[in-house]
Amino acid sequence: MKPRFLALGALAASTLLACGVSLAQTKWDLPTAYPATNFHTENITQFAKDVDTATGGKLKISVHANASLFKAPEIKRAVQSSQAQAGEILLANYANENPLYALDGVPFVAASYPEARRLYDASKPAMEKLLAAQGIKLLFSVPWAPQGIFTKREINSVGDLRGIKWRAYSPATAKIAELIGAQPVQIQQAELSAAMATGVIESYMSSGSTGYDTKTYEHIKNFYDTQAWIPKNAVLVNLKAFNALEPATQAALLKTAAEAETRGWKVAEEKNAEYKRLLTERGMKIHKPSAKLDADMRQVGAVMQADWLKVAGPDGAAILDAYKAKK
Repeated sequence: MKPRFLALGALAASTLLACGVSLAQTKWDLPTAYPATNFHTENITQFAKDVDTATGGKLKISVHANASLFKAPEIKRAVQSSQAQAGEILLANYANENPLYALDGVPFVAASYPEARRLYDASKPAMEKLLAAQGIKLLFSVPWAPQGIFTKREINSVGDLRGIKWRAYSPATAKIAELIGAQPVQIQQAELSAAMATGVIESYMSSGSTGYDTKTYEHIKNFYDTQAWIPKNAVLVNLKAFNALEPATQAALLKTAAEAETRGWKVAEEKNAEYKRLLTERGMKIHKPSAKLDADMRQVGAVMQADWLKVAGPDGAAILDAYKAKK
């Protein structure tokens, strides 16, 4: 009988141990709107793996790509309301909530990676404060490539875009449509390929990355490399979910997030040239904007920057002043 009792005791102990491991493990969902093959998603997937390793398996993050869990406009609200513990958003998409979200989407404020980094550093304290007031913590942020114009027909000036069916995926791109006289159509990235195939849109502003991921080259053959702005994605976490983690797990998460941010900025810059090469190989013409088109777009940017300063007020002006002081 004694061996049997020993066996039962061992079984009970192993069961309790298994339960203890289960109870100690935290699982998070992290939705993103972009395909699994996009460099942002690849970076986040690596981040999730690194978190698993760094926390000894105590924090498991499941990445849900391509708007499979929540659509792009729903992700921030999902994180705020604890429907998802974490998520990735395009900051400029939330310009209507607060002008701070719009800053890196204002044309020609920051048009190179060093400028984009300085703008990020200048605006980050205010961004963290804003997000904290909404129950969210910023984990890390990674830029896209500089934004250009994809269009079916060749163009020489903004006048050539009047009346064109233009993809508007954020307040900034909708405002550009208004200023250039285009017809804005609200289309998120997951719907972009179908919109081009069916003629719902004929033009849009985005990066070479988006052009490649959505196979834009199958429908649109011209890309004007205006380098108008460098928007950023942000990976956010619900503040309550973060605070519920034990201190050692929090520290490991933040360290891994900092590593993901450094890696993401490096990859973004490397990928910019690669995506333009891939687009060219698939029949896309990469154009340097004419002097007229460049001047027209910079005029659009000047109007939008003035509008931004009006709504952002003294706090916004202080951020821009701090950014410009570092140039």
